[in-house]
Amino acid sequence: MELVFATNNLNKLKEVQLLIPEHIKLLTLKDIGCFEDVPETQSTIEGNAMQKATYIKERYGYDCFADDTGLEVEALNNEPGVFSARYAGEQRKAQHNIQKLLKELATKKNRNAQFKTVISLQINNTNYTFTGICKGEITKTQQGEKGFGYDPVFKPHGYNQTFAEMDLSLKNTIGHRGKAILQLIQFLNS
Repeated sequence: MELVFATNNLNKLKEVQLLIPEHIKLLTLKDIGCFEDVPETQSTIEGNAMQKATYIKERYGYDCFADDTGLEVEALNNEPGVFSARYAGEQRKAQHNIQKLLKELATKKNRNAQFKTVISLQINNTNYTFTGICKGEITKTQQGEKGFGYDPVFKPHGYNQTFAEMDLSLKNTIGHRGKAILQLIQFLNS
């Protein structure tokens, strides 16, 4: 089985490649000759995932899946949410996003947050959706060098490390994207 993962994010690709079983050949956008920016103009995480998967299926004809992920912070009315990658502006700089987040939370006691990943699968002319959530809290300082995005300031409940301090195998086991990918794999294997 061949399946396109509709992402240009090499960090996401690396995480997913470790989880996908060998009998599924994972193709990248580059593999199918897609070099344009895939649109993400919806107002929800679910909508963006579906928009990206539909875009690839309609324009390139491949069965594919796409994900969208957001960090939802309780004290900020679940922001940045769908705007997580562009929280501090269109330049999409992780460090700027983290600095803005820490500044917004500086006077807040409630630091509860969750990462939410939604995967949209377009296969056999049908769309399927899988959701993974990881609850945790935002730390007051950045910790760790691994991972990407908000990983240095997100500590999952029950752990003393941020995602940026964890081995990728542990992050994939307990994290939002890993949970959603596991649901996708179970579906594809059934």
